[in-house]
Amino acid sequence: MERALQVRAIAGTENSYCAGALAAEELQSRRIDKIIISRPAVEAGENMGFLPGDLQEKFDPYFDAFRDCLNERLGKGVVECGMKNDRIVVAPLAYLRGKTFNDAFVVLDEAQNCTGAQLKMFLTRISENCRVVVNGDIRQSDIGHLSGLQDAIDRLGHLDAVYLHEFEHEDIVRSGLVKDIIECYEN
Repeated sequence: MERALQVRAIAGTENSYCAGALAAEELQSRRIDKIIISRPAVEAGENMGFLPGDLQEKFDPYFDAFRDCLNERLGKGVVECGMKNDRIVVAPLAYLRGKTFNDAFVVLDEAQNCTGAQLKMFLTRISENCRVVVNGDIRQSDIGHLSGLQDAIDRLGHLDAVYLHEFEHEDIVRSGLVKDIIECYEN
């Protein structure tokens, strides 16, 4: 079942929610043993500076987009228990080197902020019975050079096990105003 889905998203399409819902469904149906959610620790144009707490507490704000979805789909108690028992893992991309994604549904969110080397490192963690969703909007890249997401799409898009889905303006569901705002910025 090793499959990789790369999503070229647009703001407002709820692509993070969709990935979280798919992950919850796979865990609930017992087709996988674990959900892993990651993203590069890149902030959107501003630096929050030092955050108190352990690694999990520092990375917790990056998990918010998924927490609401998983709580809705699985229940808050199941999510809290899953996090305590490592069935739901939230980890910075930099800490995944050396890991193997086995019997897991793995989401890499905000992948437009990955370098090519980071995305290669991430994708080479895929093992048996693993599904991977790589989400990102290249237009929202905060890294200032070629996005690893675009590089991966260019290199891997022809593989049978890689499916590329591109959201369009008509897929924006957050609000009509957001749709109008995005169209104004892009024209």
